[in-house]
Amino acid sequence: MVLCQSGEAAAVSAAGGEETEVPPSREDGAGTGQPCLCPAAGMEAAGAEERRVCGCCSGLPWPRCCKAPGTKKKASCPGLGLVYTVLSAFLFSVASLFLKKIEDVHSVEVSAFRCVFQMAFILPGLIYYKTGFLGPKGKRIFLFFRGLLGSTAMILLYYAFQVMPLADATVITFSSPVFTSLLAWIFLKEKYSVWDLLFTLFAVTGVVLIARPPFLFGSNVTGIEGSYTDHVKGTIAAITSTVSGASTFVIIRKVGKSVHYFLSIWYYAVIGLIGCVIALFVMNEWSLPSCGRDRVLLILIGLLGLGGQIFLTKALQIEKAGPVAIMKTMDVVFAFILQILFLNHLPTWWTVGGALCVVASSSGTAIRKWRQSLKKSKQNEI
Repeated sequence: MVLCQSGEAAAVSAAGGEETEVPPSREDGAGTGQPCLCPAAGMEAAGAEERRVCGCCSGLPWPRCCKAPGTKKKASCPGLGLVYTVLSAFLFSVASLFLKKIEDVHSVEVSAFRCVFQMAFILPGLIYYKTGFLGPKGKRIFLFFRGLLGSTAMILLYYAFQVMPLADATVITFSSPVFTSLLAWIFLKEKYSVWDLLFTLFAVTGVVLIARPPFLFGSNVTGIEGSYTDHVKGTIAAITSTVSGASTFVIIRKVGKSVHYFLSIWYYAVIGLIGCVIALFVMNEWSLPSCGRDRVLLILIGLLGLGGQIFLTKALQIEKAGPVAIMKTMDVVFAFILQILFLNHLPTWWTVGGALCVVASSSGTAIRKWRQSLKKSKQNEI
């Protein structure tokens, strides 16, 4: 009879123009402080610091041991987390398509509706978990900037979707992991290797191929949706949205687990709604959609965005962040497919080349971080 150490797991994502945080999860029916009845493997010599693991569970600590009293062994479903990730990518892509279909509604107003939906669903969670509405005193300034930068990223992303091709905007915002690594190196003093620099250069190359600035490609740029001025504005908005989103990931990493993830999303929705309302009154753009179709699309955008967040959260609860980040490349695939099928806009070879550069960059970053985390976890087990 040996006592197995109890553990707690948590996961946080940082991938695409949408961010999410994941709560800690435990196995159902597991308690604490009870003995593991299965044989122990790899037990250290007597008198050494006690760290016992269960041989039947491949070294998993209690309460995840399959033989622990009161523990119900759940049937595993390989790949379920990746299926959730694909569903999340699909819902986000359809929401972006609906945004392109809306007429005479400013992107800031769409963002305001999205914030209202988030507040409506997050408020019961705040009450249930008794987190309060302001958070710890020492963390409020971080929460404020998390909300400000996160809502800014959302507004600029929606604007980019409205004025430039869907696939182009999606590809640019997909470079977020690369910018996250760069900002983490600057502000959190995290390691930034030659590989990270290479991935950053790949991402920048992809963005340049999509933006096609005249000083590199000449004044006659073909394959642009609408005017080239709008394309440039959309590109700038998408890049700024990506950097703002990456900044929120750095802030979330800085805060860590000291703030409940519901509270973080609450700041995001509240500050976003306040900022949207102020901006709409200043621009004199506040107005309900003129037709019933646009109103239905606004509601669907809010519901699809919420559904995408839920599936992404579920994916990160049961799957490692590395595979999830790689599978999120389906965002780009769905964006290309929906753009061709429903918007009748064929992407240019420049866009395809830029997409390959950005996807290779973000996937390389995700794989590298994943391997580093696996290596670190193995070292901790020794």
